[in-house]
Amino acid sequence: MHRSPAAMVTKPAVDPNIEIRTPRDPNTLSNYHNYVTRHTSVDFEIDFERKRLAGKVVLKMESLTDESVGVVLDASFLDISDVKVNGQAAKFNVGDRLEPYGNPLNITLPSEVPKGKIIDIEIAVATTDKCTALQWLTPAQTSNKKYPYMFSQCQAIHARSVFPCQDTPDVKSTFSFALRSPLPVLASGLPTGATDYQPPKKDGGSGTLKYTFEQHVAITSYLFAVASGDIASASIGPRSTVWSGPEELLDCQRELEGEIEPFMKAVESIVKPSYQWTQYNVLILPPSFPYGGMENPVWTYATPSIISGDKQNIDVIAHELSHSWSGNLVSAASWEHFWLNEGWTMYLERRIQAAIHGEEHRHFSAIIGWKALEESIKQYGEDHEYTKLIVDLKGKDPDDAFSSIPYEKGFHALYQFELLLGKDKWDSFIPHYFDTFKFKSVDSYDFKSCLTDFFAKDAEANSKLENFDWDKLFYAPGFPPKPDFDQTMVKSCYALADKWQHLISANSSNDFKPHASDIKGWVANQSVVFLERIQSFADKFSPEQIHLLGETYGYTQTQNIEVLSRFLSAGLMAKAPETYQPSADLVGRIGRMKFVRPMYRLLEKADRDLAVRTFEKNRDFYHPICRQMVEKDLFGGGAGK
Repeated sequence: MHRSPAAMVTKPAVDPNIEIRTPRDPNTLSNYHNYVTRHTSVDFEIDFERKRLAGKVVLKMESLTDESVGVVLDASFLDISDVKVNGQAAKFNVGDRLEPYGNPLNITLPSEVPKGKIIDIEIAVATTDKCTALQWLTPAQTSNKKYPYMFSQCQAIHARSVFPCQDTPDVKSTFSFALRSPLPVLASGLPTGATDYQPPKKDGGSGTLKYTFEQHVAITSYLFAVASGDIASASIGPRSTVWSGPEELLDCQRELEGEIEPFMKAVESIVKPSYQWTQYNVLILPPSFPYGGMENPVWTYATPSIISGDKQNIDVIAHELSHSWSGNLVSAASWEHFWLNEGWTMYLERRIQAAIHGEEHRHFSAIIGWKALEESIKQYGEDHEYTKLIVDLKGKDPDDAFSSIPYEKGFHALYQFELLLGKDKWDSFIPHYFDTFKFKSVDSYDFKSCLTDFFAKDAEANSKLENFDWDKLFYAPGFPPKPDFDQTMVKSCYALADKWQHLISANSSNDFKPHASDIKGWVANQSVVFLERIQSFADKFSPEQIHLLGETYGYTQTQNIEVLSRFLSAGLMAKAPETYQPSADLVGRIGRMKFVRPMYRLLEKADRDLAVRTFEKNRDFYHPICRQMVEKDLFGGGAGK
């Protein structure tokens, strides 16, 4: 980290002369209860050669107190060279690093700032090679092997490794983006132009354009997003486009065309506040993207694993679209209350499924989700802190608590209220919640107050809510109550799994003969449910029986990664050697943690040497977040090599 000797001296982690009040979010070092960011402007050059963003950020900050205190911002692995306050040079220092939160940037203000006054803080900054939010891909790592690529992933607390900020979801700011690059750029705002061409700086280089964007809806820092690469676009709806590499564009368009607008109309009919972000676009990222999707405003970032050629995995888009309301419009105030983002989003995603495909599809999705919940709780242990709805993250890395639990346990929290109050009454509350808290950040206690106040004059509903065990909902570890789901779509899956269980039994006299017609008419997720049931006794399979399973139903050749990953996982559980290398190949071509982390754990148990070799071979392919998590899984404590 570069430190300017004229402006910086060694100081404790946090300047003792700067007051930090106890915030609602324990995962930030910023004193956002003294000052709050109202607008953020970034002006960066995307430097592919040096793999960094360099330029400046300007924070318009409002004083919340008349007390004479400085400003503390979150920073992590940044090269900070200069700070100005209202155009005047300001003293600053970067405090000692405090894992996992980075370094506090302490800024001394030249004069007192009265309550309500806005100040401009301009910071000259560049990212470093330790930045945890950016992934830089060489041309060889992209689909057409021609151009480099860069994209960001700032959730949960990684925006601070791109620019100094109040890196907490309890603060929302409007944004302006100016990003210079030799390749097309997208950012989490509405595009306003590409201008100011500059010719190459040296022979053989490329000229650059400055791409500008505006985000007029205040957003949290983790929704800051930028990507640059060889990308093209196509229309997929009246207010939607898809962006991807040129070679994949037609496949992506075919997969998503006509799908987005019905999703949007379905969720708007439930939530009522209309879509606030003008456009809804999807950027299909290179395969190293660590998540299924990221709900960056205007441009959802999505994994290429949803492009399976059968339109069977596009519910990821229904999920990310739902985040436009739950997470983006109404945001959890801290990562301890992350369930408010993901639980609401799972609930809305499944309501979209019900509206478009029928109620049985909502229950079918919930059954799949329950299996994911079981796996996550099993991984942590039923009494673990991270199996609670509200988790204690003081001193912890929010990424360590990332799992299916806030998604699925959060969904069940909301579904409990649908069952408790009745669907009509519950549906009357949903628009009220989103209208009450739009543009704001909330915690679980805000949710509780909003719900109980809404039904205060309804004697029946009020009585039910007064007798509801809120402490159990919020703080009990382990499983929530399991509803009686509609079994319409899973009966045939379970029945076929039962036949296989009898078939592989040592004393079986079963005359069942597996045939491809066993799964005729199934949607892909029925194969997912079938294979997940198979996994519950996969250790009883012989390698020959795993081979029969894969060949009979075409699972060894499927392009649908949701199905393929479940089949290969069953093979690893059965210690079937023919699935070892295909599993290693899969985690070498996809960086989505949903698949990568569980498969590495299973591969490590089946063939540790292959697992470690595979990880070392693909270490640079993975996004820094994924790489860190897999290191912890394989080596413990993130030790790496």
